Amino acid sequence: MKKQIAIILLSVSCGFAVAQPNYTLQQLKDSALRSNIAVRNAHNSIDAAQQQRKEAFTKYFPNVSGTGLWFNANRAMATTTVNPSEVIPSSLAPVMASSLPPEALAALASPVSISMMKNGVIGSLTAVQPVFAGGQIVNGNRLAKVGEDVSQLQLQLSENEVEKNVTQYFWQAVSLQEKLKTISAAETLLNDIAKDVSVAVRAGVAMPNDLLQVQLRQNDVESQKLKLLNGLSIVKLLTAQYCGLRDTAFILVDDKKLDDLTNLKPQAANPNSQFSIARLPEYQLLTKQVQAANLQTKMAIGENLPTVAVGAGYNYHNLLDNNRTFAMLFATVSVPITAWWGGSYAVKRKKIEQQKAEQQLTDNTQLLAIRMQKAANDLDEAQQQISIAQRSIAQAEENLRLNRNYYNAGTSRMADLLEAQLLYQQACDRLTDAYADYQNKLLAYKHATGQ
Repeated sequence: MKKQIAIILLSVSCGFAVAQPNYTLQQLKDSALRSNIAVRNAHNSIDAAQQQRKEAFTKYFPNVSGTGLWFNANRAMATTTVNPSEVIPSSLAPVMASSLPPEALAALASPVSISMMKNGVIGSLTAVQPVFAGGQIVNGNRLAKVGEDVSQLQLQLSENEVEKNVTQYFWQAVSLQEKLKTISAAETLLNDIAKDVSVAVRAGVAMPNDLLQVQLRQNDVESQKLKLLNGLSIVKLLTAQYCGLRDTAFILVDDKKLDDLTNLKPQAANPNSQFSIARLPEYQLLTKQVQAANLQTKMAIGENLPTVAVGAGYNYHNLLDNNRTFAMLFATVSVPITAWWGGSYAVKRKKIEQQKAEQQLTDNTQLLAIRMQKAANDLDEAQQQISIAQRSIAQAEENLRLNRNYYNAGTSRMADLLEAQLLYQQACDRLTDAYADYQNKLLAYKHATGQ
């Protein structure tokens, strides 16, 4: 019977392989990582964080600015009146009287109005280098680097989530495919039994009721097959949508060996192992939150400290109807006097947020250790379930063989034989479920231990 089942499964597998493409779990993961919207958004967040870090780095350099101004007023901005007779020395009066015409002498005796800066052009180029800004520039750059690290960790978490979902879809589909193979083997077995019973009924050595029981069991198996096909169709639709596949005409191939898994002894996680916890992206995110809160506190303090800057400028104007250029050096000191009042409360608020982040780190570290231990326990249980399911298959197969021999010998009922067949089918399904569950628990264990 084993050889017949193997031949049937091989022929079914070959028939599908010709018509449909095969995908392994790794191929689906690669496809999902390329097409998943959460992963793409995480990559965009990394790019944005890198640009923010580069932007913060520019604060170390001088701030260069240029200013240009042209104006034309309706009246001069500076006016004055000058009386030449008041500014000319009396000793020059005889000389001027003998040398100047009477009209010029009369003009010197009258006041003269002078106006300036009715229109003009002003331009300046200034460079200001911060010398001390209360640590805001340094801490701002550190905070930008923390933001970049956080975006990298969030990408890792997004990839872990995608890997988890793809793995669940994959093993759910593989489980359904394997159950369909079990159904096919059950159909073959029931068809053989039905032929034997039909011959026995015609020969008068079996009751017609035996044949009816076999036919009812065949109907039940056919009903199960329809449900499995429908479930597999839905899982394939979900897998194709999540992994960016164009259609659902594919077969999922398990590239692992069940015999290899039964000999695997996973190392139990140590809840007190800080080394294992420190590798977790969740733990690293918590530490980054504490670091960011600390830097934000320092920046809040820096906002209330004096700022010192030096600069140089080059200026041009033609306000006095001639072109004028000059350069200058300057230094500035800014003290936020009135801001100290509100700033003190801002610093206290940042310190409270920093304390909350530290408390959250302590609490969640303990939860991560518990999760690590639970993942190890679940993996060990899943492995034991595989061993139990394998023993159950061997026992159910022997039970089926004996009951078939007993029925052929006339010492057993058809109901006993069909029950033995059902037990064998259920044992095969339990092994399939245990195998798929083990794979999911193995991935959960790797994520929980930072592997």
